[in-house]
Amino acid sequence: MINLNKTIAKLAAAAAVSAVALAGTASSSFAQEVTLRMHQFLPAQANVPKNVLYPWADKIEAESGGRIKVERYPSMQLGGKPPELIDQVVDGVVDIVWTVAGYTPGRFPRAEVFELPFTMGDAETMSRAYWKLAEETMMDEDFARFKPLGLWVHGPGVIHSSKPISSLDDLNGVKLRAPTRMTNKLFSNLGATPVGMPVPAIPEALSKGVIDATVIPWEVVGALKVNELVGNHTEFPGDALYTTTFIFAMNKEKYDSLPDDLKAIIDANSGEEFSAFAGKQMQSDDAGPRAAAVDKGNNIITLTPEQIAEWKAAAQATSDEWVAEMDGKGLDGKALKDRAAELMAN
Repeated sequence: MINLNKTIAKLAAAAAVSAVALAGTASSSFAQEVTLRMHQFLPAQANVPKNVLYPWADKIEAESGGRIKVERYPSMQLGGKPPELIDQVVDGVVDIVWTVAGYTPGRFPRAEVFELPFTMGDAETMSRAYWKLAEETMMDEDFARFKPLGLWVHGPGVIHSSKPISSLDDLNGVKLRAPTRMTNKLFSNLGATPVGMPVPAIPEALSKGVIDATVIPWEVVGALKVNELVGNHTEFPGDALYTTTFIFAMNKEKYDSLPDDLKAIIDANSGEEFSAFAGKQMQSDDAGPRAAAVDKGNNIITLTPEQIAEWKAAAQATSDEWVAEMDGKGLDGKALKDRAAELMAN
């Protein structure tokens, strides 16, 4: 004979288990409403992922109470090449990218104003100016197809070479990797033979003799082991030879699909202050790899003001050509240059 009380108890227990399981499922889905795939070209241990991108992702996850999960994909793990990153985020192949504006030459012409030779003072100030100028002139034009989260530049660019480079004559015939259209133009005008390639290709190109030199900031030298591949490093103290503009961007449709409270978290961690922080962090990360090169006994070539003056005079043609080119596109190159300088001065 069926024991009705036992049967009821069993059914109640089963119902309780089911309710707990359902609650767990609901709680789990609430705990992670959104997954964002972040894609970029450097190894995870490099300074920018380690000290800028991943802390940003950690903050987003924490402030969302775990409702946002940021999956991190370094070293182009989701496929493609670094110049394809911006289209990956535009097309929704990934949700967030960090990339070099100049990896797609001519696509972001206004941003190039910050890459003109001998323009930058410090990365924090210039990154703040970059964001402000973007708000004034780029958001509805150059950056209209994605949501910018941060815009910044790295610290002073340095020449890393197999043979010492101190004078302009030392550049003649040197096969040199430069990061962007503007820096390629600059070094071509200065007498070198520019070889375009993304940052990850530098170590192999140096080791195989495809290039004799590269220009990158100190902060990425350690991750690429450049100070083990070349023994000379040319600095321009007080007058940065060049810098590079970066874009940290989110797919527009993905952002628009978020509930308002999660959008607010993304917005609170994006923009001018984050851009300034990222630039400042990149420049502060120059110190460690530079010290490692000194400890290794590498040759740090520090140019004098008189030597730098010669480089500046020779580099002026690159700035003049850019202004004329922007004028030809109807963008008023001089006005962009003057406004950038004004924003950096404030």
